[in-house]
Amino acid sequence: MTPKKKLGRPPTKRLAMLRALVTFLLENGKIETTVTRAKEVRSLAEKMITIAKVNTLHNKRMVMSFITKREVTIKLFDEIAPKYSDKNGGYTRITKLGPRRGDGAEMSIIELV
Repeated sequence: MTPKKKLGRPPTKRLAMLRALVTFLLENGKIETTVTRAKEVRSLAEKMITIAKVNTLHNKRMVMSFITKREVTIKLFDEIAPKYSDKNGGYTRITKLGPRRGDGAEMSIIELV
């Protein structure tokens, strides 16, 4: 699962950052970040939820290879994915907040619907 945008980081650090953001989103339900990061996180998080909708060993291993916490993987398969079993995508919502005070970056909140 490769991200589409570079986000000003080398590939390994970019992937680590996105893995952490997806893990935090699935753990807490919502996070505050920049708009471009939120769009990348949405893509990856929705893929994880779609994979978790079918509870097989192979799918669990695929999700565990991306998500950094075992508890979050268990929560994804037991609580989050069954909630979206009848939906085909659109599991997250991005709400724009306006510019950040320090550098003017456009901020947003990404949350599970």
